[in-house]
Amino acid sequence: MRKWQCGNCGYIHDSEEVPEKCPKCGASKEQYRQLSDEAAKLVERSRHSNTLHAHVIDLARQIELVSNDGIADELDPGCVEVFTRCREMAWEMMKLSMTEQAIHMKKGKWG
Repeated sequence: MRKWQCGNCGYIHDSEEVPEKCPKCGASKEQYRQLSDEAAKLVERSRHSNTLHAHVIDLARQIELVSNDGIADELDPGCVEVFTRCREMAWEMMKLSMTEQAIHMKKGKWG
């Protein structure tokens, strides 16, 4: 499948044919250019990596919610400490992946 990039907003369309207009910004099909095979492969790899980062962020959020429940439960000080540390580590994982996604966007590695 070919990849077409809108020259106006950067939206990437996956199809054998260029769209009549950009679904993001409404630019005409004349604004599109076909990506090279190398650029299209980079888009696919970027999409995969960014999806993995999104999963890490989602999992970290789930750990945060579970940890908050454990902290609120206050069974004993040891449990509260473990849940507190887990929440802190989840935040760190989430921030690392969010930062990497921001770097990808600045480099145009989003797709």
